Amino acid sequence: MAKDGQVKCKVAKKPLDNIKARIRQLTRRSGGRSMEQVVEKLRPYVLGWKAYFGMAQTPKVWRELDEWLRHRLRAIQLKHWKRPNAIYCELKALGAKENVALQVAGNSRRWWRNSAGLLNCVLTIAYFDQMGLPRLS
Repeated sequence: MAKDGQVKCKVAKKPLDNIKARIRQLTRRSGGRSMEQVVEKLRPYVLGWKAYFGMAQTPKVWRELDEWLRHRLRAIQLKHWKRPNAIYCELKALGAKENVALQVAGNSRRWWRNSAGLLNCVLTIAYFDQMGLPRLS
């Protein structure tokens, strides 16, 4: 029960683990699909999950899940670009600053680490909204 006497509805740990496992399956980095195809496969699952658990009053859980999902998608995007030169050129084409593009391209083989830092200012939430990825929060 909450402090004000109202009962709060939350999502149990097991369904959260299930959604993360399913998202991992849908967003494997070795799938050989474009980012648009990954988002297209992910969209119905995320929308269905959001509709089913829409009554839950856990904004922090939704926000963390959104952040984690975008983190995975950024890592996939880096893996698709593969080489430092391609990463640099693609980031510059997306409007990244020179130093950001150089730093990310310099650490080209560290997809997960790179996808959490400087890349957030280039592959933003708006970028994924434009691709059609639904938000949970």
